[in-house]
Amino acid sequence: MTQAPHTGHGLARDIDLLEALASPQAHRTGGLGVAQVARLTGREKSQVSRTLRALADAGLVERDADSLVYRLGWRLFSLVARGTDGRLTGVAEPVLHRLAVATEETVHLCVLRDDALLTVRTVSGHSYRTSGWEGHRAPLACTSAGRVLLADATPDELYVRFGAVDDLVPGHPDATARTVPQLWQAIREAAERGWAEVREEFEPGVSGVSAPVRDFRGRVVAAINVIGPSGRIGDRLGELGRTTAAAARAVSAELGWAPGAG
Repeated sequence: MTQAPHTGHGLARDIDLLEALASPQAHRTGGLGVAQVARLTGREKSQVSRTLRALADAGLVERDADSLVYRLGWRLFSLVARGTDGRLTGVAEPVLHRLAVATEETVHLCVLRDDALLTVRTVSGHSYRTSGWEGHRAPLACTSAGRVLLADATPDELYVRFGAVDDLVPGHPDATARTVPQLWQAIREAAERGWAEVREEFEPGVSGVSAPVRDFRGRVVAAINVIGPSGRIGDRLGELGRTTAAAARAVSAELGWAPGAG
């Protein structure tokens, strides 16, 4: 009788550490040190160090041998992938690789999870930002993938999802869709174009495009996203958008989507 509460409490504290390693700060820096995790979670450094070592032994986090920072580990990503539609990831994998080679940029497969997007697969043709994305959650309103994933939502559904808030993305000062009406307009523009474009709204110096993956019903079930430094891809977002949209259509066709059917 006395062990169950203790076990649950311990699990919740472990999850706090994982949440810290999935935070925007951890994403920006490629991981966090013990002191940073302790500060974010309000726990003692020695306790955090012991717990992170145990999580690393289980494969849920990993420690960089050079910088000594921790990041989310392979086993956690494996669990996420297994929890995602296996057919989606299986069909998308070769398409993501071809797209990465064709664009020479970083490519992501993203899905909708509650009030955020979740990156479930990352492929890159070079070393730019190849780690730290899988398993990462990001806002919907200021990302091209988020706007694509919300393509099926009505304005009423957007209000239900986000509530009557004055600012959808307070931590992203360069975001252009800050209210539900602005987000709805951005979603409609992306739908008409066939892909969404975002220039440095989610992260300074980074731009990207995303296109929708649809299932046999025509419902959006994922987004294929291509990102890169604005100085390199900012002038060719249209080209990248068309290429990404073609890749997304190829995955959709494998999932049984037939445009115009019925």
